[in-house]
Amino acid sequence: MTKYLELRKIDVSDKIEKKNNLSYLSWAWAVDTLLQHDPEATWTYGQPVMFGETVMVFCTVTAFGKSMTAQLPVMDYRNKAIPNPDAFAVNTAMQRCLTKGIALHGLGLSLYAGEDIWSDVEGEDALMADVEEIRAQKDPAELKVAFAKLYKKYQGKTSSLAAITGAYNVMKEKLNATS
Repeated sequence: MTKYLELRKIDVSDKIEKKNNLSYLSWAWAVDTLLQHDPEATWTYGQPVMFGETVMVFCTVTAFGKSMTAQLPVMDYRNKAIPNPDAFAVNTAMQRCLTKGIALHGLGLSLYAGEDIWSDVEGEDALMADVEEIRAQKDPAELKVAFAKLYKKYQGKTSSLAAITGAYNVMKEKLNATS
C-alpha cells in the first residue's frame, strides 16, 4: 500500500474540530500524525502574495520523498478573504495551509472534499495509476498533454483533481529545473 493510501485511510472523524459551522483539523495533530509516518517530513512557507487587498499564503510539504504545495487565502470565520489582514490572521492562514499541504499527502484530504469516509478502493487504485502516469513523464510537452487528459477525467472531483494537480506541479518544477 502506498503511503498516500495509508494516510488516506486514517479515520480523522474524531479529530475534526468545528468553529462557526466550519470543520477543520488541528495543525498540531496533523503535523504529529505526519511525523509519526515520516519522521523526515518537512515544510516551508512561500512568500505570501497580494491579490488586491487580500493575501494568499503557500506551504510546501515534503513527505515520503514528494513535495506538494497548497495555497490558501487569508480568511475570516466565514471563509471570506480578509482585506489587509494583520499578522495574526496571516499566521492562522499559514497553519491552516500547512494542514492542507499535509492533506495533499492523504491525511484528512476527505475533509476538503466534503466527505466523511472514502471507501472506493477501485477508484483509489485508478487515481494512483493516473498520478503515476503524471510522474512518469520526462518531457514538459508530454507532461502537459497527460495532465490535460487527466484534468478532464477528474473535473468536478475535488480530491482527485487535487492529487493530479499536485503531481503535475511537482513534475513541472522538476522538469523545468533540469532543462
